[in-house]
Amino acid sequence: MNYQWYPGHMTKARRMMQEDMKLIDLVIELLDARIPLSSRNPDIDELGKSKSRIILLNKSDLADDRQNNAWAEYFRQFGYFVAKIDSRTGAGMKSIQTMIQEACKEKIERDRKRGILNRPVRAMVVGIPNVGKSTFINSFAGKACAKTGNKPGVTKGKQWIRLNKNVELLDTPGILWPKFEDQLVGLKLALIGSIREEILNSEELAHWLIDYLKKYYPGCLRERYQADETKESLDVLRDIAQNRSCRLKGNELDLPKASALLIDDFRCGRLGRISLEIPDKAE
Repeated sequence: MNYQWYPGHMTKARRMMQEDMKLIDLVIELLDARIPLSSRNPDIDELGKSKSRIILLNKSDLADDRQNNAWAEYFRQFGYFVAKIDSRTGAGMKSIQTMIQEACKEKIERDRKRGILNRPVRAMVVGIPNVGKSTFINSFAGKACAKTGNKPGVTKGKQWIRLNKNVELLDTPGILWPKFEDQLVGLKLALIGSIREEILNSEELAHWLIDYLKKYYPGCLRERYQADETKESLDVLRDIAQNRSCRLKGNELDLPKASALLIDDFRCGRLGRISLEIPDKAE
């Protein structure tokens, strides 16, 4: 299957983001901790290349913590400030205010020398759809000031949020990029819910996920579904359907339903903390 989703509003959002770059001091980029490379929009590097940068590994509670630490170290090598966070619970959020001041200390010092005191740092919050930008902003601000949703495309326009006298945030719509050069990137984005469900083949996603879990998280499928992990992915999916009573009329196994169940369990962390990308395999 060809994984691609780039609706018209994303083209408009990219142009708007490019225009707003001249207004800001800092780019705060949210990544999904389960797929830090695949959830990075390559356009952001180009648009924000002259700005201070913070990377937040969001949903880190759903990812393998060994890999969270390895990814944080990986990005620090390139000069980024990095934090592991869970914006839903607020875990890891306390360090961000200090990190913003540290990332922008040269700008703050330049302002001071010019006699400009207490001008707030203006930060743009960016990321792909469904990575949790609005939830992060609400958690960081301590109030519901940005729309949130568990599906891609909830934030359609920009909005400024004044956090305090030191920081103003610019929320932006989640944008992907026009073409995935590597279809595996598209597949992983589909698994975490950043591509609209209507265009996906859930069984294809489930087969890939089963093979990945068997290799990197052995025992996970057996523990959750009593599935025989020595079998091929189709037979493992049949085991899941059998053991979770996913059936059609006539008692036939409902493999699409079993696929959707498996993917939902992965997204919600019911399979355990799982990372789909490992830094030592990163290019």
